[in-house]
Parts: sequence; C-alpha cells; structure tokens
Amino acid sequence: MSDARTEILSRIRTALGSSTPEPGTVSTAVPREYRSLGDHAPGAAEVLDLLVDRLEDYKARVHRVTAAELPALLARLLAEVPASSVVVPAGVEGAWLGALADVEVRTDSREAPLSATELDGIDAVVTAARVAVAETGTIVLDGEPDQGRRAVSLVPDVHVCVVRTDQVVQTVPEAVRLLDADPGRPQTWISGPSATSDIELDRVEGVHGPRTLHVALVS
Repeated sequence: MSDARTEILSRIRTALGSSTPEPGTVSTAVPREYRSLGDHAPGAAEVLDLLVDRLEDYKARVHRVTAAELPALLARLLAEVPASSVVVPAGVEGAWLGALADVEVRTDSREAPLSATELDGIDAVVTAARVAVAETGTIVLDGEPDQGRRAVSLVPDVHVCVVRTDQVVQTVPEAVRLLDADPGRPQTWISGPSATSDIELDRVEGVHGPRTLHVALVS
C-alpha cells in the first residue's frame, strides 16, 4: 500500500471516529481550523452590502425595501413579468400579496400539493427564505411553511424571494449552524438564477430552475 493511500485512509478513519485503525497506519488529526464566525453581526450594513454585490454579480435582481413597501414591490415585479398567475407556499404572509391585481394566486401545501404540470403553467412564485450567506451570495430555503416544497421554487420561471435583513449572515458556517437546528428538512441553496454553460462558455439560463431571480431584501 502506498504511503499516500495509507495516509488518506487513515484520515478517513479518523474523521469517521474509528477506534481501530489498521496495523501500520498513522493516525492523523483532521484540521478543522476554518473560520466559524464572520467579522460582522447578522444584518450588519457591511454584510448586507456584500450580499447585494454577490447577488448582482450572479445576475439576480435585488430590491431593498421596508416591510411596508414590500406589497407594492411584489405587485410591480409580477406586473413586469407579466404574470397572470403566481404560486405561494401556504405559510406566506397574506399581507405580502395585498397589492396584487388581476393575478391568480395559487396556494401550494404538503397536504394539497399542486402537480408538476400545474406548477409549470404558473408564471411566478413568491417565497420567504431561511437564511442568506453574504460571502457566497447564497440564499437557502429549508421547507418551512413560508418556503414550501422544493418543487414550488424550482418549476416556475420567475422566483421572487423575500429575505429579511436579520436573516443575512456573513459566512457559510454561520448558516450551517442555523440549518442544523432542523437537519431533516429538504434544503435548496440558491446562488442567482439557474444557469449553465457549454464548452464554448455560452451561458444558458433557466435550465435547472427559475430563469429570473428577484430578491426582496426587507429591513
């Protein structure tokens, strides 16, 4: 057995907590010295500015509003699609949709889920979020009632995601600790609109999820 292979297997056993390493192997501690906290508190101005910068770099469209301004923003964004229908998870606050006009609102829940065909015929989806990571420009949904099933946020072509400023953390480890409170929930990690590139680096959007991502950052 080569020395490199021996060391790799030893590290795997150590990481898994094995107490009986094979004879001749060298036990090597796995370094875990990554940064666990950011330099700024969740929701700090520096953290919010970094999130906006990352999201816009990913071609997401960010809108900074107050809670009172949110219903009008949602109405304007859906009118610009233009959307004749929108789906929302059952736990979304009804007040968010108070300014909508001439838009059919469909509600999806685990008890009464819409089919894939029904979701595909809906123009847009509005959800909340669980946490956002500023350094990576990532928004995470974990299936809470205001975020809904994974299919709800992945099938419609336009996703409007509402993120509160106090949900924005600086680093991935901070987000993982929050998500670890409910480890059994299905998670969707979103970094901009769905996009992929071929070998010629031609970017195609909307292949694996929404073609357009709006983020309403609510103070």
